[in-house]
Amino acid sequence: MDASILVVDDTPATKEILNRSLAVEGYRVATAGSGEEALSRLEEEKFDVIVTDIVMPGVGGLEVLERSRLLDPRVAVILMTGYATLETAIAALRRGACDYLEKPFALDELKQRLERLIQRREKPGWEPAREEPPASPSPPTARALIGESAAMRAVREQIARCAYTPSTVLITGESGTGKELVARAIHAASPRRDHRFIPVNCGAIPEALLESQLFGHLRGAFTTAVTANPGLFAAANRGTLFLDEIVDLPLALQVKLLRVIEDRHAWPVGGVKPVPVDVRIIASSNRDLAGEVAAGRFRGDLFYRLNVVRLDLPPLRERRGDIPLLVEHLVDRLNTKLGARVLGIERDALRALIGQPWKGNVRELENVLERAVVLGRGDLISLCDLPAGLAGSDESLARDLRGAVRRFERKHLMDVLAESGLDKREAAQRLGISLASLYRKLNLAGEDGPAPIQPD
Repeated sequence: MDASILVVDDTPATKEILNRSLAVEGYRVATAGSGEEALSRLEEEKFDVIVTDIVMPGVGGLEVLERSRLLDPRVAVILMTGYATLETAIAALRRGACDYLEKPFALDELKQRLERLIQRREKPGWEPAREEPPASPSPPTARALIGESAAMRAVREQIARCAYTPSTVLITGESGTGKELVARAIHAASPRRDHRFIPVNCGAIPEALLESQLFGHLRGAFTTAVTANPGLFAAANRGTLFLDEIVDLPLALQVKLLRVIEDRHAWPVGGVKPVPVDVRIIASSNRDLAGEVAAGRFRGDLFYRLNVVRLDLPPLRERRGDIPLLVEHLVDRLNTKLGARVLGIERDALRALIGQPWKGNVRELENVLERAVVLGRGDLISLCDLPAGLAGSDESLARDLRGAVRRFERKHLMDVLAESGLDKREAAQRLGISLASLYRKLNLAGEDGPAPIQPD
């Protein structure tokens, strides 16, 4: 590909690997070992794309992003970091970054993203979007999406990408997977964060009341309407309305919702003229909406309007490796909520939790842990503190625990390797193990997913 790329990383090995790998693809590649060197090069020549680490001594990646955009508004920037959080991604995208990658990542992933980005950049008038960053960090809900599995990392990345757009979002997943938490995170990271986030459970309000609750009513519109009600669309004006379990919305109201999405006007019950509303809609469903459309229980035109950006949340049983991190987070939260002093969980109890099917997902896990914190007598949650059905132990639980530990160990190994500049001897010293042990653990860790960046 005839495109020029500047690679910026203070780790010589990573810089050299990216240089060789991208040059093989036909890119014209230059490198810089620091943010200062990158800015110096940018003053002398132009590049189509900059691929830069965020955390570097002196001038970091975000400053390289800011300065490069001032020198050339059309330059495309991809940020790399081993310390990515939702806030990091959102800050980067708001400042004009086109993409970001969490280390360790597969080289093929970087190449695919570069190819897509360069294709977009060739379109006339293209320029990276930019929004000034917020004066204060996002609320805690934006940081509460716990998990380092590939699925949860993808969810966090999707939130960062869609949060600052006005697009309608559809969140799908089983009950208890955290759909409202994701909706709140999107709102908290969006330009609407200073206005109201209003959740509505479409299945919890009787149909006779739901219409006036959503769209409002005039005084005297029906027998009990002794006062006017502006409705939740009006209350959420300039903010976000979260329609939880939209699959339960009656067909008659689906027509009115479609009209609001299309016209940005809500018709109050008994009203003769519409009320303009500026609301971002986020909807969720624990059932397959496409299947509901096929069965005639949900309008196809409304489904297509809602399904602009879709986030699929994985059930907990498909990300068992996240359970140790979730348990740690939930126990800390329960200590604060209940005034308890539980220090953690015993190994056998954790193994039992990892092996459960968790049909109620994270919500069920939290309920089990709350029971254990309330009724437990020790500093650590033990097997005897768990409900009887969870205390079983068999070979499948042992395999689940080994898999979870191996995935956690793999991430930690890769983090330390990245911090050590891919110097395995230094990494072994930091980890407090022998070089032979490090090689053995790396070989085992490689079984769990795509290979990270490593020397040829």
